[in-house]
Amino acid sequence: MHHLMHRHLGKVVAGAAIALTGTAAMAAITLPSDAGAADGTAGRNRPGAVGAPAPGRDQGPPPPPGIVEGARPQGERGRGRDPLTDDELRRAQDLALPRTPRGAAADVTGRPGPERLTTDLAELAPSEVALADPPRRALVSFYDYKSDSYLTRTVNLTTSKVESTDTQHGVQPPPSHAEAVEAARLLIAAPLGSGLRQDYRDATGRDLTGPDPLSVTGFVYRGRAEGEAPGALGDCGEHRCIRLFTKVKNGRWIDTRRFVIDLSARTVARLG
Repeated sequence: MHHLMHRHLGKVVAGAAIALTGTAAMAAITLPSDAGAADGTAGRNRPGAVGAPAPGRDQGPPPPPGIVEGARPQGERGRGRDPLTDDELRRAQDLALPRTPRGAAADVTGRPGPERLTTDLAELAPSEVALADPPRRALVSFYDYKSDSYLTRTVNLTTSKVESTDTQHGVQPPPSHAEAVEAARLLIAAPLGSGLRQDYRDATGRDLTGPDPLSVTGFVYRGRAEGEAPGALGDCGEHRCIRLFTKVKNGRWIDTRRFVIDLSARTVARLG
């Protein structure tokens, strides 16, 4: 009996030791990262120790709130391979915009002027790479829905001149956000958009009358270049055709990938 009690007492003591060890481990984990020292005296109330102060000790005023610094002001002009500044972006887009008669070009909604796509810093010529202050150029791209053409212009921001212009047909760069939103608007209004409207109502309990409640991302559909393109899809590739990833803002995804929106003809078709 004495032997059994001794064994039981041993288990109790061992269990208590394990419990204490576990408590110490938890305390070590929950202490602030700066509450220790390299000499193994972490958590002790020694002079100069960093950690919990002794009871009644004045802890001093709380630290001041953090301050978020604003972005540094941009100059009007970047240098070398710096990204284009806001001022350079505006100048490049204004200089590159084709000066054509009203109605000679159209954007995705049919308004005068081509649809602006991208504005990027242009590459330097090999002879300019070693220059201390090389010229700054921007490559600006547009899509003209009047002629279904892809237009790129190189603008020299140092001289404020358009140095080159290239126009291509049958070239379909990735769509802009504005084009994806317009594609969603056409799909919502089309008879084929009834499934999208019903899915939105099922998800939210509200009617879908426009693209604002949706988050949309567009990707190009090139028609026959991607395989079979029956019926109304046969012009895609020459026309500007878009498919969509569609999501309720702060909500669920709605699968619209099988629909093709021809932004040039402003029609909607379905794959398969």
